Amino acid sequence: MSESHSVSSPRRFLSLSNRRTNVALVDSGVRSSQLGISQDQSPKPSEVYGFVGSITTIVATVIFLIWAYLPEPCLHYLGIYYYPNKYWALAVPAFSLMTILSGLGFYLGLNFMQTSPPASLNTIFDEYSREPSVYEASTDGEGQPIEPMYDIGIHHINRLMFCDPEQHSR
Repeated sequence: MSESHSVSSPRRFLSLSNRRTNVALVDSGVRSSQLGISQDQSPKPSEVYGFVGSITTIVATVIFLIWAYLPEPCLHYLGIYYYPNKYWALAVPAFSLMTILSGLGFYLGLNFMQTSPPASLNTIFDEYSREPSVYEASTDGEGQPIEPMYDIGIHHINRLMFCDPEQHSR
């Protein structure tokens, strides 16, 4: 009386289709849960793409460094005769760096153009500004409650920062 159990194959991730490949285990009394095998052990596609992307990046970097730093006789000795001019080993990174720096400068310039000048009242007041409201604290034995939040007026801040200390009491 042999039992047949179906377990997902560890080679399933090599297939590009969504069909599952099952392997039949024929053993009496042994279950897949006892073997420590889950029903879906295949890696996630994002993990596979990340792994392949990292390996591809490393290989491309090594090929670029070999092409950029080995002299032409060494490349000919290795059997490599068709490759871009060595000028591009410096030009492409330089162009890329300047493109990134120009883009950052353009982005900062746009932000400065959209920002109000420091003397504008739009930097002080907007549609979300709150005026202080009349607030009466109820004393029902719980101490002082927290007052509602509001914006301090610019005249009050100027008086606190730029007036004489004896004028603060007024």
